[in-house]
Amino acid sequence: MTVTWEELGWERLADGVGRCRLPRWDCTAGLVVGEDAALVVDAGSSLAEGARLHGAARRLAGRRVTHLALTHPHFDHVFGAAAFAGAEVYGAYGATGAGALFAPGGQGRDALRADAVAEGLDARAAREAADALVPVAHEVSGACVLDLGGGRRVRLADVGPGHTGHDLAVLVPGSPDVVFCGDLVEESGEPQAGPDAVPSRWPAALDRLLELGGADALYVPGHGAVVDAGFVRAQRDALAARFGVSC
Repeated sequence: MTVTWEELGWERLADGVGRCRLPRWDCTAGLVVGEDAALVVDAGSSLAEGARLHGAARRLAGRRVTHLALTHPHFDHVFGAAAFAGAEVYGAYGATGAGALFAPGGQGRDALRADAVAEGLDARAAREAADALVPVAHEVSGACVLDLGGGRRVRLADVGPGHTGHDLAVLVPGSPDVVFCGDLVEESGEPQAGPDAVPSRWPAALDRLLELGGADALYVPGHGAVVDAGFVRAQRDALAARFGVSC
């Protein structure tokens, strides 16, 4: 039985492209459907949330999820990744080596688990998700194109560092073009700059994001409502002023 995006609580952005705002941390997850394959952008904050996300994506796509793009290595975006068994996992260049995040028993996993618990995730759920983290099989340096079939070609671009040292954006050409920004852009609150942020280079990352999407694209933030290029440009200028970066 065919279901609509709206019936599953998703927001349709363009033909075969949509997103949902996950509960609690208001984290965005995206879905891009091609004729032969399906891409999910970000995986949720726990194995249970990842499983629910995967199930909804399969119903909407009418096929299994073949590709998973992780916009950056924070728990609310990656802890559900193991629920996407068999998917090819993509991340920005250097993500695999970031504090041994994806190495079993690595210190990066411990730090991610501790951060998740500090933010309110159940300790057992955080431990299970950290232990189950899947490796990023494909690190994107510069950009790469995924052919999902039926003329749908999605561009993954390493546009960071900024919010973290490893920020990946996803451009879906269409009518309109859609850009999944990760937490380089936030609408529901001020952009968060944690200890792994690179503030001096964040404005330049947003310049690259705007170059990627152009003036007429829809920009999907990591948290909050979909925005336009003007919003991204204003946030870029606010970050430059906040961190003392010359324009």
